[in-house]
Amino acid sequence: MPKRSLKDDIVAAGLRVMFRTGYNGSSVRDIVAEAGAPQGSFTNHFRSKEAFAEAVLDRYFAHVKGLVRDAMDDPTLTPRDKLRRYLDIITGRLERDGFSRGCLIGDFSLEAAPQSEPLRARLAAIYAEWRVPFARCIAAAQAAGEIATTFDPDELAEFLLASWQGAILRMKVERGPAPLERFKAIVFATVFAPVSTPEPKEPT
Repeated sequence: MPKRSLKDDIVAAGLRVMFRTGYNGSSVRDIVAEAGAPQGSFTNHFRSKEAFAEAVLDRYFAHVKGLVRDAMDDPTLTPRDKLRRYLDIITGRLERDGFSRGCLIGDFSLEAAPQSEPLRARLAAIYAEWRVPFARCIAAAQAAGEIATTFDPDELAEFLLASWQGAILRMKVERGPAPLERFKAIVFATVFAPVSTPEPKEPT
């Protein structure tokens, strides 16, 4: 009877280890120890640490896309409220980690992208895919008159993701929710502010 593949166990362990110690701080030895697997299992499944990191990123991004769907597919919310709901979902998860652990995509963007062209290219593809549901939601909010049409939905989606990543990085420094709540308060009072309806003019 063939042995069970340890590939998924190693990827799951790598996700935990890389969240704790980053891309550069994670050794193959640490990862296989976390997985309870022999070191040969790593080289059997992954040709390099870069290839392994891509698999870890893909697993993490699949999880993130599930969180996006939780907010975007909620039929009880307006498009604008779906955007807020997603940020609140992420805030809640970051709070459960004591505001010490951020987003692996953002972490890899800072640490791994400058060193590895394959990882930089994979991260660029992730951001492009990640933007799509937000741009669609923003376009729906604009069509519904909830958000001004001053900017293109794709540009606003890029702005949202990039600025939110910055707020998460600052949160890790402060170990508290203030940067996240500040970002949400400002962005929904400005860029995503409700479109005001002009008051009717008095008849002359």
